[in-house]
Amino acid sequence: MAEKKEVPAVVFIVDDDDAVRESLEFLMKSIEQPAESYPSAKDFLNAYTDKPGCLLLDIRMPGMSGIELQEELKKRDIRIPIIFITGHGDVPMAVKAIQAGAADFIQKPFRDQELIDRIREVLVEDTQSRADLSERSEILQRMGTLTEREKEVMEQVVVGKANKVVAIDLSVSQRTVEIHRANVMEKMKAKSLAQLVRLVMRARREI
Repeated sequence: MAEKKEVPAVVFIVDDDDAVRESLEFLMKSIEQPAESYPSAKDFLNAYTDKPGCLLLDIRMPGMSGIELQEELKKRDIRIPIIFITGHGDVPMAVKAIQAGAADFIQKPFRDQELIDRIREVLVEDTQSRADLSERSEILQRMGTLTEREKEVMEQVVVGKANKVVAIDLSVSQRTVEIHRANVMEKMKAKSLAQLVRLVMRARREI
């Protein structure tokens, strides 16, 4: 199977101020960080595909504001992390944006290095988040291959019940439980009971 090509992270800049966009683009270029810029929230929405990265977003813009774009992304289940760029009077609004899931906000005027450091941190967090989502999706796909009876056996096994107890609970023979348990381990690609427990917990977002 061909190895999946890694897509480079992109910093998306959305600001209606041409000078701000150009300045941020230049800053990203200076650290060799891929970036794309848009003069409005709608332009960004129309162009965005599910690329890894983060969004540098002006909180106040004509038309669709930064806050409204955040709400729209949430509706569309687009999980790109957002760093809001704010003026001093926008701090209460920015705090609400953080409570709604934004990664951070940076107040104007900001130091270039402060912004660069925060972007790098957020990009690392986004990479980890995407890896976690991908792993969980794969675990759920494996779970989807289990029969109803195998799911029942798995549920009992991961809470620590012995095969004999599971057999009594499900009114089947112990040998039947052993066969189902072996099938579960194979389909879930679990090499031990501890690994199976971790996989089930990850699927339920308990770890």
